[in-house]
Amino acid sequence: MTYISTALRRLVSERASYRCEYCLLPEEFSSFPHEPDHITPLKHGGATTADNLALACFWCNRLKGSDLAALDPQTDQITPLFNPRLHAWTDHFRLDDAVIVPLTPEGRATTALLKFNRADRLTARLLLFKTGYYP
Repeated sequence: MTYISTALRRLVSERASYRCEYCLLPEEFSSFPHEPDHITPLKHGGATTADNLALACFWCNRLKGSDLAALDPQTDQITPLFNPRLHAWTDHFRLDDAVIVPLTPEGRATTALLKFNRADRLTARLLLFKTGYYP
């Protein structure tokens, strides 16, 4: 496990407004604390620096793992994942209530890999949406 200083963890959390930078889940409504995710994983040469860390919920972080890319389900092409430090979320996704709708190949690959719209994740986001806590 890589050491991430308290100050760097705080910076990552504050910069993300305590929301998962992939699925937008607020940390206060998550069963587990959000975690810094290495966008480019250490095993692929990524560094433990602010510009390579994103705040991720438990599920997004576990499902992403050390992946840099995934298959775009529409084209079956290997496609880079959404990068919160380089890309604007709204360029790659839109919300239909609590459903995350991908708009680009990167959005489709990320949505599929991170299982954004899996029934349990969608149900949780829908409850938050209906009560005004999502996004």
